[in-house]
Amino acid sequence: MPEDSKIILNKDDQKLGTIQIAPRVLEIIAGYAASEVKGVSKMYGSFANSVGELLGRSDHRRGVKLVNDADDLIIDVDVYVEYGVSVPKVAGQIQERIKQQITLMTNLVVTEVNVHVKGIIAPQEDQQVDPDNLFGEDKDDGGSEEE
Repeated sequence: MPEDSKIILNKDDQKLGTIQIAPRVLEIIAGYAASEVKGVSKMYGSFANSVGELLGRSDHRRGVKLVNDADDLIIDVDVYVEYGVSVPKVAGQIQERIKQQITLMTNLVVTEVNVHVKGIIAPQEDQQVDPDNLFGEDKDDGGSEEE
């Protein structure tokens, strides 16, 4: 990333030097914060993110886009939510959690968090597999056939 894309954390007091943070770091913080909210199933990502995860690389920026416009810090988050949750409630919790974590970790103020719900994930049904009957075939315990 070019040097001018860094965000300066200590604009007021620079006696000892500047503290700069890459926008990528803020995206990672926002991604962690959003994924920790109860009701978020997973973050939305591109095909490249999915391939990377298959190869064992975890991208915690997945589904997060940051815009730093003058003094405005705007974050867009794309998520999948679990079936049965209140979407407005979960989205509000995502907004609050991201604002809180960015402020606590960097002392920056997030002016806007836009939550984009990309889909709803249905719960997975637990399937019981009988080790003695892997293919689910019916067994006739009587052992005799009618003629």
